[in-house]
Amino acid sequence: MKPVANGGSTFSVLGADVAIKGNIEASADLHVDGVVEGDLTCVSLVQGESSRIDGGITAETARLAGAIKGTISVRELVILKSARIDGDVHYQTLTIEQGANVNGRFAADAGKAAVSGAANGTARPRPAAPVLELEATEEKPATLAS
Repeated sequence: MKPVANGGSTFSVLGADVAIKGNIEASADLHVDGVVEGDLTCVSLVQGESSRIDGGITAETARLAGAIKGTISVRELVILKSARIDGDVHYQTLTIEQGANVNGRFAADAGKAAVSGAANGTARPRPAAPVLELEATEEKPATLAS
């Protein structure tokens, strides 16, 4: 999907009954309650608890509550306790609620490229060192790798 200018509408919703296969580029803020199989690029993303995204996410800001399988590149990121993420997370500002499940690596300041990438859909930030490697188990402490 390509961004569509629709005179004044600044918020788009993909309802729980919607499933999309393919990449999405939105010039508006986006609320996803359905299923997306493809990369998603927008200014601001709000993901519902029952939502699933199988693909990369690039946005200025995101509030994630559902299942994600893919790389996340967001400047301001909030991961809610209901979120289940399988993939690397690139961010500038990060908030994680207790109980969230992330299986991947965290890279600080890599979200800077998401700012320009969300605007034009072209940025793919590279992981920055150091990264925090997390595993799904709570018994093993996180390690800082360089």
